[in-house]
Amino acid sequence: MRPLPREVLLFTLEGQRYALPSTDVRELVRAALLTPLPQAPDVVEGLLNLRGELLPVLDLRRRFRLPPRPLAPSDHLIVAQAGPRRVVLRVDRTEEVLTLEPGTLDETPATLPGVGYVAGAVKLPEGLVLVHDLKTFLSEAEGLALDSALAGAREGV
Repeated sequence: MRPLPREVLLFTLEGQRYALPSTDVRELVRAALLTPLPQAPDVVEGLLNLRGELLPVLDLRRRFRLPPRPLAPSDHLIVAQAGPRRVVLRVDRTEEVLTLEPGTLDETPATLPGVGYVAGAVKLPEGLVLVHDLKTFLSEAEGLALDSALAGAREGV
């Protein structure tokens, strides 16, 4: 039986293209005001109140060692599943959902030392795009700190 093609959502951050497996993506929303989350790990930019659900917004710029920049009205927010929790990723722009033919996702980069948070890479005519694995985005310590900070925020609501 032939495996089904995988789909990825392409997005940009500081002019660089990245991708997420479409199975991790729940929805796309417009940029909105974020609420600070005290005691959260550095990788958490704040909270987004999405229809009454408080979701942590992960700071991809910090994680990928890119220069920080304030939230802009043109930013896109990706609501995604990162292992057991729903999170939001702030990106410069979402581009498209790309269907990958079987075998076009190279999983080799996931095994290279120093390449974290990566499930594989896709070679496109414009260059290589890393496909990120949100299940590994937060370390265990960051996940515990985030859970504690979220519990505190929910008690204060």
